[in-house]
Amino acid sequence: MDFWPEFLASSWGREFVAGGLGGIAGIIAGYPLDTLRIRQQHASKGSAITILRHVVSKEGPLALYRGMGAPLASVTFQNAMVFQIYAILSRAFDNDVPATYPPSYKGVALGGVGTGAIQSLILSPVELVKIRLQLQRNVTGNKYSSIHRGPLDVARSIFQNEGLRGMYRGLTITVLRDAPAHGFYFWTYEYMREKLHPGCRKKGQESFRTMLIAGGLAGVASWISCYPLDVIKTRLQAESSAKYSGIIDCFKRSVREEGYTVLWRGLGTAVSRAFVVNGAIFTAYETALRCLYTNNNNQATIKTENTM
Repeated sequence: MDFWPEFLASSWGREFVAGGLGGIAGIIAGYPLDTLRIRQQHASKGSAITILRHVVSKEGPLALYRGMGAPLASVTFQNAMVFQIYAILSRAFDNDVPATYPPSYKGVALGGVGTGAIQSLILSPVELVKIRLQLQRNVTGNKYSSIHRGPLDVARSIFQNEGLRGMYRGLTITVLRDAPAHGFYFWTYEYMREKLHPGCRKKGQESFRTMLIAGGLAGVASWISCYPLDVIKTRLQAESSAKYSGIIDCFKRSVREEGYTVLWRGLGTAVSRAFVVNGAIFTAYETALRCLYTNNNNQATIKTENTM
């Protein structure tokens, strides 16, 4: 009974819960655009609007949310861990900064790189399942029917046919993508919120507008920095058979067959989604953190008064 009050009384407990709530907000806000991005990356042609019309007309609007169960089920834990790991590493890489001050931009960037590398271990299998669900379509007459019933069915199929190694297909490129991308991500957010609201990094009193814009720009910066790697990752994880022998083979064959523009296919969709999703993530995260701190302080005050 006393677990939650004690958990939320700790700094890392509040960070964990706020990060989880931020992740949920981000998934709900941007999942349809994520589905369009994945389909653009895997297809050989077609704009976002063309693919959107095709999906809605042939498979129905709910197809845009296919596979959301996998990231939504894990996103609370994953995003909570990301913010918690980042909070620890950004301090660990910058011991000279007092605890009462925000970490330096160097600590922010290095903490982000470390966070991206670590969270890839959790994210890689989840994204594999999500991508397989987003891309699956089986034509029966004039109708599209699902091959797999949901995330667990996909995971079971991958494990049975490809083993544990198959569940981690694309892990290396996920680490190569996420480590630098998270460095850009956290650095851009901290830098932009300070520019938009000077002094807010120390006082923590920025407006919702600042959170939305800084979070959105952080997402855009991180995606632009890693997008070609994300295209290769999608293609590697989309194939259950060994179509590509590895990252280099996938890169060479994709460029040879479709040109260098393939490495940026779907960027517009990804950037639009990134702004929406990460604006929602940071706004939900910062808002939840404030509420948790305020609620905890009020409870502490009441407890002190009752003791007296």
